[in-house]
Amino acid sequence: MSKAGPQTTLTDAEVSKLAADLYQARQTGVAIPPLTDERPGLTMADGYRIQQELLDRLTAEGERTVGYKLGLTSAPMQQLLGVDSPDFAPVLASHVHADGDAVTAGDFIYPRIEAEIALVLAKDLRGPDCSALDVAAAISGAVPALEIVDSRIADWKIKLADTIADLASSGAVVLGPTITPAAGLDLRLLGMVLTRNGELIATGAGAGALGNPLQAVAWLVETLYPLGGYLKAGQFLMTGSLHGAVDIHPGEYYRAEFDRIGPVGARVR
Repeated sequence: MSKAGPQTTLTDAEVSKLAADLYQARQTGVAIPPLTDERPGLTMADGYRIQQELLDRLTAEGERTVGYKLGLTSAPMQQLLGVDSPDFAPVLASHVHADGDAVTAGDFIYPRIEAEIALVLAKDLRGPDCSALDVAAAISGAVPALEIVDSRIADWKIKLADTIADLASSGAVVLGPTITPAAGLDLRLLGMVLTRNGELIATGAGAGALGNPLQAVAWLVETLYPLGGYLKAGQFLMTGSLHGAVDIHPGEYYRAEFDRIGPVGARVR
């Protein structure tokens, strides 16, 4: 499994400066040029150092990590960016919305929506050597979810290190109302249809997330291990988009309906 990539190329001062730029973009809603424009050699390890510094700033203001999101888990998204690895970032408490909630398009820079399967942990998961079977034994169930992704990088002109640094392009998460017990569920085969104002716009299945959402979470556990991290009971994991991201605009209603685990919806105002 891929880990955090080549060694870092940045000094601590450079990490702090780039994290500060991303923080400012989040506060003002004004996008910044890609970090990789001036630093084309930026590595995954650099991206995660910047991400951690940005997270430290947000945590100091009272933010809490309530879960994690995986990005770039589907072959089309990896091909789009020319990468062969997913990425991840913590999900912040302020980003979580309930089924049917309204989200404000103006709160984001360039928002897009994705339908995903979220998994809820019943017990801690630590590396090394975490398998899909270990994940299956640790989860309490699956939840239908929508993720709004956003980029503080202008016009989504991102490379892998850019999106990693920018909290994996996180924006908001909408979680469905119920947890469906995982026993007997083959998450690979869970089908999904996504509609906008009642019109079908995308379909997908659980296999779109690294072949199996359980495998996606195992990848995350293995990747967190050398960074000193692990997953905690009670956290939820957004396992990755099952289709290509869709631009959103005010006045739209999105509903994702999943086989076996039910629907989730969100209004855009």
